[in-house]
Amino acid sequence: MSYLLGEYKCRLDSKGRFVLPAGIKRQLSAKDRENFVVNRGFEKNLTLYPDSEWKQITNEINSLNLYNKKNREFARYFFRGATELTTDSSNRLLLPKSLIDYADIEKEIVLFAYGQRIEIWAKNVYEEMMGSEPDDFASLAEDVMDKSKTNKGHDTLS
Repeated sequence: MSYLLGEYKCRLDSKGRFVLPAGIKRQLSAKDRENFVVNRGFEKNLTLYPDSEWKQITNEINSLNLYNKKNREFARYFFRGATELTTDSSNRLLLPKSLIDYADIEKEIVLFAYGQRIEIWAKNVYEEMMGSEPDDFASLAEDVMDKSKTNKGHDTLS
């Protein structure tokens, strides 16, 4: 599977459907263009996964030790609301009402594609979140991306 990229503004119709943008569809393999799974995101958003990516994530979560309470709690919250979606003949996806309510979505949404997922945000929530950039993005990048920090304490002898 290829990595997804881009921001797309869409509108929901009265039934909660939106057209999957051609820009996203072009990035998906032929087998991933029709079947998806949507669930609650980690913030107040939804996450749309192509079916092949969802299967990999499901396998990863199912490999957790479910005798561990934290693992069970994580699995429950992660899978809560997860719903299979299939594009219709007009290339639309129907979002479940419960997930629309969870993400405070009204009519306008933003699809934010990155990695192997597509976040679905209420447009106003997305714009507010992205409008409050960190004061020092360079410092945030250093904290997140500094790979040398992950190697601390693992020095090898020369």
